Amino acid sequence: QVQLVESGGGLVQAGGSARLSCAASGSSFNLKALGWYRQAPGKQRELVARITLGGITIYSEFVKGRFIISRDNAKNTVYLQMNSLKPEDTAVYYCAAGLVCSDSGCGFWGKGTLVTVSS
Repeated sequence: QVQLVESGGGLVQAGGSARLSCAASGSSFNLKALGWYRQAPGKQRELVARITLGGITIYSEFVKGRFIISRDNAKNTVYLQMNSLKPEDTAVYYCAAGLVCSDSGCGFWGKGTLVTVSS
């Protein structure tokens, strides 16, 4: 099993920055791939960014150049640095982990942390 605990959400002004963290625990086999996904009100959950054990990253178009995903394998932690935030970035952000990640998920989910961007 895998446990994922997100932190760092909250209220941010448009144009500002925020950093999300996700502490992962459990089988290292299931922590090879990590990702961040988000779900805005009334919308389906979508990929934000994902990262492999070796550090290869994939970003959705709407965050390229603004968000950075990174991981600290020694701490089993994945981060999402969010810059130039827009009101449309308001969503619950979920951390995910698994053997591999796809656009729809990785297998295991955290409970999510709310990010609200005010205009």
